[in-house]
Amino acid sequence: MNRTPMTRTSTTTRTPVPGARQHTVVDSPYGPLTLVATDGVLSALYMTDQRHRPPEETFGVPDPEPFGETVRQLGEYFDGGRTSFDLPLSLAGTPFQRSVWAELLKIPYGETRTYGELAEELGKPGASRAVGLANGKNPVGIIVPCHRVIGASGSLTGYGGGLDRKQRLLAFERGGAGDETPALF
Repeated sequence: MNRTPMTRTSTTTRTPVPGARQHTVVDSPYGPLTLVATDGVLSALYMTDQRHRPPEETFGVPDPEPFGETVRQLGEYFDGGRTSFDLPLSLAGTPFQRSVWAELLKIPYGETRTYGELAEELGKPGASRAVGLANGKNPVGIIVPCHRVIGASGSLTGYGGGLDRKQRLLAFERGGAGDETPALF
């Protein structure tokens, strides 16, 4: 396995080379989650079989060190004790995608918005399809809650992690049985 070069700053602390990526895999009620950091900051959260999931060789070296706070907050979320995340994020995307992802962060826990409502909030009322495409490219699922976006009719349209996971996440956040079904993996 190719290892990303690391710069040693002391005998106990490693500082990643700029642009270096690390990853770790953690268990969740919704299957394994791959966390990816760029320069020590969370830049991706991928589910197994997720649409738009890049090849694993792009995730960087296995290293759980940058993910302690992310893992802690995800655990609190899945235990029902956290309704929002307070983590630095490094989101790579177009300016439009990043604006959509910023709007996703404003959707309260347990609530949903339609693609059209997000387009309106962005001042682009005719851009619901573009919002949907940007939503689908969200690199940090769950934490940037793209699962909270639904179709105009209230239907569960599209989700990179699969519609079953989307349904279960929404039910979980609404206090339903979404967290009681067995993990998919």
